[in-house]
This record gives sequence, structure tokens and C-alpha cells, in this order.
Amino acid sequence: MDTKTKLECSDFNPDYWHGRCDDEEPGFARRWHQEVTPVKPGLPGVALLGFACHAGIVRNHGRAGAEAGPRAIRRALANVPLPGPATLYDAGDVFCNGDQLEAAQAAFSHSVSHLLANGHRVIGLGGGHEIALASFNGLLDACQAAGEAQPKIGIVNFDAHFDLRAGERGTSGTPFRQISERCAKDGVPFSYQCFGISRFANTASLFDKARALGVRWREDEHLTQADLADAKAELLDFIAGVDHLYLTICLDVLPPSLAPGVSAPSARGVEQAVLEALLDAAVASGKLKLFDLAELNPELDLDMRTARVAARLAARVAESWGRE
Repeated sequence: MDTKTKLECSDFNPDYWHGRCDDEEPGFARRWHQEVTPVKPGLPGVALLGFACHAGIVRNHGRAGAEAGPRAIRRALANVPLPGPATLYDAGDVFCNGDQLEAAQAAFSHSVSHLLANGHRVIGLGGGHEIALASFNGLLDACQAAGEAQPKIGIVNFDAHFDLRAGERGTSGTPFRQISERCAKDGVPFSYQCFGISRFANTASLFDKARALGVRWREDEHLTQADLADAKAELLDFIAGVDHLYLTICLDVLPPSLAPGVSAPSARGVEQAVLEALLDAAVASGKLKLFDLAELNPELDLDMRTARVAARLAARVAESWGRE
């Protein structure tokens, strides 16, 4: 089956999209499950694309189960109310067969590039944070295919970890180091800003690596409500220097009470209100082309808490895109 056919209809699963109907209510009272359809050619919208993979987490000695993350996010998203009519698509999932991580990443990249080339905004649903390499490669490929030889792509990562680890094989801990290598190979800038870094979850070697690569970061201890104005100014300054923005959220950046369903729960975390304020600022820049969520493990979740947070964040981005 070719990618075009796969993206347009074959992987759309209506079983994921069901929930409450409020037909008796006056006015607009529809929810995601009532608006999401297979991708339609010629009509750009917000397209969900799942990365059903935890091979990178397993390679990184983490807890398996995140391959079911995309399905859990859809389940939580299905019942979320919409503020008005929206063009929402589900482009299906890319699955990882066993340990064939690199093949899954290549397939996801190809799908992201295809969707972007057709005018869609893409929300990736993970899956492990190895999704980040696949997402970035898809965006860079799309930019290059459109004639941008050296696009300035900024990466904003909300994460307790740098994910700059070394290693011969890729894992959930290596994607941004691998992205830096792709950037060097293609002669494009590596622009990486990370919010939520924990100094108790990254070795001194990783901080050294971040400095050597010119990474900008703000630690979790300096991401409180009192720090929000400074953090937002820092974010906007970073965005001003790039042409396109890729934003990724590793759900372990949140407090464990909000996000217990991750491979490595945070010991502290960043308040959801702070994260959402920064997320809103990033979307309002008009440069955000691609957004993804990573590390949801439904096997470890409690009452779908993590899935519901992920769904809220996805819906928030989609709603903001819909207002542009």
C-alpha cells in the first residue's frame, strides 16, 4: 500500500472515535469524535499521526508500554468539546515492528513530510520520545523539498531530560543528538531550546554536551508562575531567530500527580499552567508547523490522568491553529 493511500483513508480507525453526543443542546455542541475524519486531499486541516513505538524506550532501559500511547490519547481526545466547526483529520499510525526503530522513524518522517507538503498542520502522538528524530526529519525534508536549502528550524522541547545521549544505536534518550548530527550533515543550524530540565535527571556530561552544541535551557526550578514572564520572553527571543518551529512535549516534564503514566515520572515537574502559557505563546508566533507528545504509557497511567492531559494539550494546539 502506498503512503498516499495509507494517509488518506486506510489507517483511519472509526473505533477510536466515539463518545457523548449532545444533539439536544441548542447551538454548536459537537466533540472531536464527531468532527474527525480520514485525511481529505485538497482540504488542509489539523492532522493527527500516531507513532506506536516504544523500541527506543526499551533500548534506553525504560519501561515498555508507550506503543499504546496514540490509541490512549485518541480515546481521551474523542470526547473533548470543540469551540466551533473544525477541519480535523486522523492520518492513522506508524507501527514499529519489534526492534525495527529506524524503519519506523523513517516511515513516520515520510508521513509527516507528506502531510506538511499538502498544507496540513501535524500533531504527532507518541510513543517514545524517539518520535522527535522522526518528526524533525519529516519537517526538514518538507522544507528542503519546497526549495529551502538551509531552513532555520527551531526546536522547543518541554522535558526533564536533554535527550542528547551518545550511543551507536538510537534510543528515546538520543533524538536531539541525532538531530544535531543531521543538521551538521545538511549544513543547517541546530537550534534547540529546552524547558523543564532537571539537574537531578541529567549527568554533568550531558550538560557539557548541551553547552558544546549551543543548546539553550531553563531548569524546572526556574519555571514557576513567578518565572513565567522571563521564560516567555526567553521563548519568544528564541522563536524570533527561526523560520519554522517544531515543538515537542515529553510528558515526564509534568508533576507525577498529573502525569504518572510515563516511563520515568518526574520528581518535581513543571506546573501545567506554566507549560500551557508557554505553549500558547509558541502557537501564537505563527511559526509552529509541527507539534508532538511523547512518552505516554497507558499501562502505567492512573484514571487516564496522563492521557487526559495529553489530549488537553493536543486540543489546545489544534484550537489555536484553527483561529489563525
